[in-house]
Amino acid sequence: MILSISGIVLFGTIAFLFFRRDGLKISHALVCALLGFYIAGSSIAPSIQAGGASLASLLGGLKF
Repeated sequence: MILSISGIVLFGTIAFLFFRRDGLKISHALVCALLGFYIAGSSIAPSIQAGGASLASLLGGLKF
């Protein structure tokens, strides 16, 4: 678990710095993908999935 959290912090910081400094390039997108894999394996993954499902339900209920 500690390794997962440090991976999340490390890749999150790198992705943030890449985005702020240079825009998003292919190598930066790879770091973002690795961040996603670390987050998916962490204990906050169910909360993120529930939030995404809730947002999709909310947007699905909108009528135009």
